[in-house]
Amino acid sequence: MSAESRRVVVTGATGGLGFFAAERLAGEGHRVVLAARDAGRAVQAADTIRDRHPHADLETVDLDLADLSSIESGAAAISAGGPVDVLLANAGVVGARRRGTTTDGFELQFGTNHLGHFALVAHLLPALDAAQAGRVVHLGSISHRFVRLDLDDPMMVSSYSGAVAYARSKLAVMTFGFDLDRRLRQRDSSVASIVAHPGYAMQALTEPRPPVVEPHRPPAIILSALHTFAQGKEVGIEPLVHAAVGADVSGGEYWGPAGWFQLTGEAARVPAKKHARDASVAERLWTLSAELTGVDPLAP
Repeated sequence: MSAESRRVVVTGATGGLGFFAAERLAGEGHRVVLAARDAGRAVQAADTIRDRHPHADLETVDLDLADLSSIESGAAAISAGGPVDVLLANAGVVGARRRGTTTDGFELQFGTNHLGHFALVAHLLPALDAAQAGRVVHLGSISHRFVRLDLDDPMMVSSYSGAVAYARSKLAVMTFGFDLDRRLRQRDSSVASIVAHPGYAMQALTEPRPPVVEPHRPPAIILSALHTFAQGKEVGIEPLVHAAVGADVSGGEYWGPAGWFQLTGEAARVPAKKHARDASVAERLWTLSAELTGVDPLAP
């Protein structure tokens, strides 16, 4: 890791991977902005981090990724605080069983996980450009392997499956992340776009951080079995944090656990499925996302 202190914005920092990434980054001396939809939980997360790191440099910002107006106002508040070295676009909705919608009427998982972060990147890119070498780290998933995007019905109106919606939203995140870096390179931008994923990170295996993280532990025999193919979220953050501040990271890369099937292990460059880097699909996704959100990260 680089010892240079950076200003890092972490979305979804009130629990799970986002909380542990914020805790790690703050402990390493970075200035961390906890961007969250629930102001009370954000303050609680910041207080919990300070319990371990009393001198942590933390900010909290109200930002709901399921609400385009909140994204705009939250991004304005973040940008008012100065350049952004890293945006760790971590927040997301996971596996909603019933089809829900965002404030703006988008399917909840696609609208939050992809469109929300697409809009946030658009609003924060000037602040990232103002940093010496800004980075956007997108949270991918091994689930991208099992689906393809349906850009004719991105909101899954015709038929809905929570698991498929989640996997497609993550494939959209990854497709956008890789495409963003290609476009940034074409513009000779100093900002890099990287995708990272945590492997199989389970709450049940995660270290407690009360009152923010209080995992329910299964019986010891089950816990032992789970450890053979999964890890806690405090370990799953390794690829995310490395992608955010690691000195050997370049734009367009995909970082994840180095172990079997990328489920567990140390942070490493890992392969993504070819369809996540399909340029024609990426072009359609970008155009659709810009139309739906009303913003374009690289608009003139």
